[in-house]
Amino acid sequence: MKILMVCLGNICRSPLAEGIMLRKIKAHQLAWEVDSAGTSGWHEGALPDRRSIAVAKAHGIDITDQRSRQFKHIDLDNFDLVLAMDSSNYSNIMRLANTDKQKAKIHLILNFLYPNENRAVPDPYYEGGFEKVYQMLDESCEKVVQSYI
Repeated sequence: MKILMVCLGNICRSPLAEGIMLRKIKAHQLAWEVDSAGTSGWHEGALPDRRSIAVAKAHGIDITDQRSRQFKHIDLDNFDLVLAMDSSNYSNIMRLANTDKQKAKIHLILNFLYPNENRAVPDPYYEGGFEKVYQMLDESCEKVVQSYI
């Protein structure tokens, strides 16, 4: 299983989700891969936001090896599961999908916790709340793992 976490800039939410999922993959001894990307290219090559790095570190996760990258159409072929953080990211990814197979891979990550409610992981970039976002992603990632093992 290859999973791609996607937010807007790939510096706050999706790097956290990638780090959390990587820890769960290792804990469950799964032969899965995880990566992250942003629907914008604003931060191409940048480290995750220092606040995401700090909250991940507080939970024993190091995300400083990650670098922001923009989501590309080829990701829809290269990944089995594409998890969007909010409806805007979801819509942007869906616009790039050309086939039903590609569309079937795209989901809102919180729908694993709250099926069909289409809830968003809040963007903590301006408002803060990195710990809350961490907790939401941790629960969601566990549900994703349990759904596919």
